Amino acid sequence: MAADMRLPTIRKPVSLSVSTSDRKDLVVPGDVITSDTGFMRGHGTYVDEDKLTASVAGEVQRVDKLICVRPLKTRFNGEVGDVVVGRITEVQQKRWKVETNSRLDSVLLLSSVNLPGGELRRRSAEDELTMREYLQEGDLISAEVQSVFSDGALSLHTRSLKYGKLGQGVLVQLSPSLIKRQKTHFHNLPCGASIILGNNGFVWLYPTPEQQEEEAGGFYTSLEPVSLSDREVISRLRNCLLALAAHKVLLYDTSVLYCYESSLQHQLLSFC
Repeated sequence: MAADMRLPTIRKPVSLSVSTSDRKDLVVPGDVITSDTGFMRGHGTYVDEDKLTASVAGEVQRVDKLICVRPLKTRFNGEVGDVVVGRITEVQQKRWKVETNSRLDSVLLLSSVNLPGGELRRRSAEDELTMREYLQEGDLISAEVQSVFSDGALSLHTRSLKYGKLGQGVLVQLSPSLIKRQKTHFHNLPCGASIILGNNGFVWLYPTPEQQEEEAGGFYTSLEPVSLSDREVISRLRNCLLALAAHKVLLYDTSVLYCYESSLQHQLLSFC
């Protein structure tokens, strides 16, 4: 099997002058960011022969005298308040393990979910025995990051009625770096579908519900058949997300909607 080989070359230093402090440079591992010893080393960098060098491929970010490199492709590093879409992987004692595209499985405590009917009381042993009636392995949920443990694992909660178990829809897994941070990540698009843009790169597409079942406490999922028109809209939105992600375009409600409107001139392929 033939293999392409490249001889080592001298890396050109990336300039970080004061006049271009707002400029964002892209680097690859081994690129010299600066030879000025007055800067502090941040994440994604190391010092080699008194030169600050990039250890990952990404975007150079400078805060005062601190220089770090934000990777273009990485696992999700959650922060408090982030909206995530995840999948239940394990039911444990008084907690669920959730896959959220981070380095470690996230944790959803029994005390951090709404009880059916929105009842406010202490969780009992009976609630612990019926945990699988709420959520079981394979279920998809939307949640919010409540706190971050010392080892980097995330603690989630679904106390708001907008969070909870997800029903019928399509999950699209993308890079977390493509999700734009906004005040809200839940959007009802005018095309008849809704979207949840998880900060962890998991995007959920589903038909816009006519009414919200508040009495279910976030555990109700409609199993009614989805109409053909709704399925076509969701399929088109999924293709739009993949096209935008392939061209490294930030994903938020406006960019997705513009892409959807531009795609209306093309027909969807139907498969038997």
